[in-house]
Amino acid sequence: MTGPADTRLPDGFRVVLDRRTRVLDGGAALLGGAPPRLVHLTPKARALLQRNEIVVADSASRALARRLLDGGLAQPAAPLGPLARPERADVTVVVPVKDRTAGLVRLLAALPTDLGGIVVVDDGSAVPVDVTHDGPLTLLRNDTARGPAAARNAGLAAATTRLVAFLDSDVVPRPGWLEPLLDRFADPAVGLAAPRIVALDAGATWVSRYEAVRSSLDLGLDAAPVVPRSRVAYVPSAALLVRRDAVGTGFDENLHVAEDVDLVLRLHEQGWRLRYEPASHVAHDHRVDVRQWLGRKAFYGTGAAPLALRHAGAVPPMVLSPWSAAVCALLLVQRRGAAALAVGVTAVAAERLARRLGRLDRPRLVAARLTGLGLLGALAQTGSALTRHFWPLAVLGCLFSARARRAVVAAAAVEGLVDWWAHRGHDAGGPGLAAHVGAHRLDDLGYGAGLWWGAWRHRTTAPLRPAGPGGWRPHRQG
Repeated sequence: MTGPADTRLPDGFRVVLDRRTRVLDGGAALLGGAPPRLVHLTPKARALLQRNEIVVADSASRALARRLLDGGLAQPAAPLGPLARPERADVTVVVPVKDRTAGLVRLLAALPTDLGGIVVVDDGSAVPVDVTHDGPLTLLRNDTARGPAAARNAGLAAATTRLVAFLDSDVVPRPGWLEPLLDRFADPAVGLAAPRIVALDAGATWVSRYEAVRSSLDLGLDAAPVVPRSRVAYVPSAALLVRRDAVGTGFDENLHVAEDVDLVLRLHEQGWRLRYEPASHVAHDHRVDVRQWLGRKAFYGTGAAPLALRHAGAVPPMVLSPWSAAVCALLLVQRRGAAALAVGVTAVAAERLARRLGRLDRPRLVAARLTGLGLLGALAQTGSALTRHFWPLAVLGCLFSARARRAVVAAAAVEGLVDWWAHRGHDAGGPGLAAHVGAHRLDDLGYGAGLWWGAWRHRTTAPLRPAGPGGWRPHRQG
């Protein structure tokens, strides 16, 4: 697996500022990105950024568009004219399947006939798979199950097109799903693009309604670069489009969980750009049986330990700066003196940041805003960690401390309410407040149980150790 040979954006490529990016000092600086950063713009760069967008036309606009795109401050947009990008004939769809013939037939019926090929890999089904398609189809079979990673790799090895789409047999692509993903490959540095995973059927039970708005596979409404330790830190292998030259031999077959996250991390470390594109929709048949649903959440949690051992610092449970960690710890003490000290630490952090922002017209105002956002993020991470990653320790603390009980109850209630509020306008509806908060807490219990079980099984504390904003090597810029 090697990095991209060419990272130059083509002429006509257009980017627009991300909706979360803030323009400061009349365009002198931009605040935003993944992870958040402050970018100062030269007068020439400010002139290129017209109407909050850039159209690549020369070396200067190419460099600025690349920097904002890679930093998450801008997102790809529809070009003003025709732009060369791959077509359907450049794509081979690879489908691993085991004992799920009905789902496979449903999936194949949704695929277009003008693809470069379809490879179905039967991974040791009890009854051998026998399906057809109007387009070119290759059927491979493993006599014994080798796992989804090995099945995908077998299909990848059989593909001859420059792009390969991995689709699980329990998904159904929505009409028009492929074109937005193909558009992302107009950028020669993009090695992977992923669609938004939506619910195939919202259902009527509290589990199905919760999964329809809060599935671990659904990464939201906003396009984003896929960057570890950011808002979109991974994409699931249920549906992926990859550049064959970028992924090499594919997934790590020694991993039976989180092999998709491992692939994302390896591609990122090699300098490939990875994109999440929610304009593309692929529907997933979510698990809605309570026991299976909780089991799946725990299964996801077990993947944190092998990932933390392979990619040190890339998947911590929390990412906190020293000052924000100190403030959160002081607030958990629940004493007036500690709260006053927390205010003092925050004020000192804001003043130190203001000195570093001296180039801005109003550095203290920007510093106060950044510090406030950082503190809110730290408090949100702390509340979530108490009820998700560290709930066994939280329960233990509740047995001996009234303050711990107050902190955990407050975190569980407030974090659950905020999560419901954030997802209340979802197009799939969703459960009511009480059902959402209850399901969310069970979701966290399942994941946390799997996280601790995986850490114990691998005899490591790596997936349980919080991290600071530094200490991890991001991808090479190329």
